[in-house]
Amino acid sequence: MADATSIKELPSLTGLHQRRNPLEENPFFHPSHGFYITPSDVVLSQVVYDLSDASQPHVAYHRAGPRREILYEPSSVKAAIVTCGGLCPGMNTVIRELVVGLWELYGVREIYGIPAGYRGFYSMEAVELNPKLVHNWHKKGGTVLATSRGGFDLCKIVDAIQQNGYNQVRINLNRVYIIGGDGTMRGAVKIFDEVSRRKLEVGITGIPKTVDNDVGIIDRSFGFQTAVEMAQEAISAAHVEAESAVNGIGLVKLMGRSTGHIALHATLSSRDVDCCLIPEMGFYLEGKGGLFEFLEQRLKDHGHAVLVVAEGAGQEMIPRTESQKQERDESGNLVFLDVGVWLKSALKEWWEREHPKELFTVKYIDPTYMIRAVPANATDNLYCTLLAHSSIHGVMAGYTGFVSGPINGNYAYIPLEEVAQTKNEVNTSDPKWAWVRSVTNQPDFETNFKG
Repeated sequence: MADATSIKELPSLTGLHQRRNPLEENPFFHPSHGFYITPSDVVLSQVVYDLSDASQPHVAYHRAGPRREILYEPSSVKAAIVTCGGLCPGMNTVIRELVVGLWELYGVREIYGIPAGYRGFYSMEAVELNPKLVHNWHKKGGTVLATSRGGFDLCKIVDAIQQNGYNQVRINLNRVYIIGGDGTMRGAVKIFDEVSRRKLEVGITGIPKTVDNDVGIIDRSFGFQTAVEMAQEAISAAHVEAESAVNGIGLVKLMGRSTGHIALHATLSSRDVDCCLIPEMGFYLEGKGGLFEFLEQRLKDHGHAVLVVAEGAGQEMIPRTESQKQERDESGNLVFLDVGVWLKSALKEWWEREHPKELFTVKYIDPTYMIRAVPANATDNLYCTLLAHSSIHGVMAGYTGFVSGPINGNYAYIPLEEVAQTKNEVNTSDPKWAWVRSVTNQPDFETNFKG
């Protein structure tokens, strides 16, 4: 097995000297056999194999956790933490656990928060952080450090890191923790490449933040389980509204620009949903096997229906002006139109056309900002702690340009570039999507359309 396994190697800093891990003297730890991770400890990317296919590759990643020897002298470490992009439950927990972990596990005393995302590196004063300051941050939604989209100026960011490293500006950064989504991770790759090109001894690590759960390779992103839990409240409210009306439809739009994981998992958890629309599965409105025909039958049979749609679903069907086709947000993404508003209007037009004198109600609920802004639940809080501590152990060991995350339940270090390039999309050929259709009884729109 070892001979056939390809291990994804990690970049590491070369200009530092090994030293004993201070966890040896930490009163809260009693390192014993197996406590420290060795270079031969790996996590397989797959745990299910077809034994009849000998050609299947075995890919593995270095296992996350404390190493017996580290490369940084804790008293000389000056760490920077930055949050970028949109809000997500658990952001403050990650910040808190990075600060407390650095302070309590390794004795680091100089830890700084970079305000307002990437632009904060070169345009704002850093905030000095300590365990007392961040003590209750995990109970708050959002990010106390503040965040923003855009503002990525590679030269200015790395210049600031380099200048501060020579004590010429505000702070001396030799470790940078970057918390953000796929766009942020692509930016982190560029920062890592430029830092490497300049031969700076700066450790760069990314902690993937996306409520949509669209980061590839890892099992899930933090905040996702909280988002699914909160989505239940919106779906329950839509169900009550629909059930309380004559020919009532409850329409809920959930987050998911390019992937429908929140909509899918919320649908499976709720069992009140009659149709789930996601970006990975096309749909159509009119004609045999279309959405309108399906909803008409559901209303005839049950008197109400609940429709859940991910924000990225059906975007190609919404009429756009030429200027709207070109519009981009600060991260360079196409600005989406509100699929919920469009669907609500389309549903009303259809009913007025087909059933002009019959009662009909559509109640539209968009809980997007409510879900993004809440604190993490207990499961995500624990997950954020493990992510933060895994990142700390990795950087202290001298690794750089990596992301920490669980793969098949075991925490591993993954090259930053690999994570930035990989998407976690809903596999509509997977049994889980078939489960959604069996729960909702919705049509297979793509098969119907092709047929």
